[in-house]
Amino acid sequence: MRIAVCLKQVPNTSEMRLDPETHTLIRSGVAAVLNPLDEFPLEAALRLRQALGGEVVAVTMGPPQAEEVLRKAVAMGADSGLLVSDRAFAGADTWATSLTLARALQASGPYDLVLCGKQAIDGDTAQVGPGLAAHLGIPQVTGVTALRAVAGGIEVDRQLDGGTATLHLALPALLTVLKEANEPRLPSLSGRLRAQRAACRRLGLGDLAMAPVETGLKGSPTRVVRIAAPPATRRLTRLEGPPEELAARLAAILREGTNDPS
Repeated sequence: MRIAVCLKQVPNTSEMRLDPETHTLIRSGVAAVLNPLDEFPLEAALRLRQALGGEVVAVTMGPPQAEEVLRKAVAMGADSGLLVSDRAFAGADTWATSLTLARALQASGPYDLVLCGKQAIDGDTAQVGPGLAAHLGIPQVTGVTALRAVAGGIEVDRQLDGGTATLHLALPALLTVLKEANEPRLPSLSGRLRAQRAACRRLGLGDLAMAPVETGLKGSPTRVVRIAAPPATRRLTRLEGPPEELAARLAAILREGTNDPS
């Protein structure tokens, strides 16, 4: 089984900055880490390979320094890394990102299974995984808490509001894997040494048969036009006195539907 695991390098949440003109994240000069929610699909892929054999390819789209997350994936056990990187990809929204990743997977595939995390902690949209499946034209299941290889495909447990659904999918397919699925392993010493020597394949705009207007900021149908903090309209009122009196005053405030006790 050949499995692609989509990873993302995200900025350290304590150091996020926005470009004042494009309103996109400024990534240069900011400490970056592997999106924590992407470790769970990676672990799921490694366990499937252990059970069935095959190959796990870690894939990420980003600037050249995003190769670091691929090396971490190799250190954890992935067989190889694929970096989708080009200045033309900068500023992509979820549509342009998923389209570009789809073209990269088609160029480097085929893959039997594509695994993604629930969402990235910098955007929190949870749109790239489903969008990627749509561009690839393959079935998808989101919110996966367990996955098992079975005859003719793969069986998954999907988290629902009131329980769990068990589904059977023919391959190829795409899954977004939740943290409930497993406990990610730590990179081993031998894995770290192998990651230092690993050569990650790189694909740019010219390798994907895409026009510049299809990707990056130019290919993004959605734009962030303004960033603003919501105005603070709440006022704090401190009530003091005996408990019986405070209870009566609080009840009166709630009945009046106001935070002003006067």
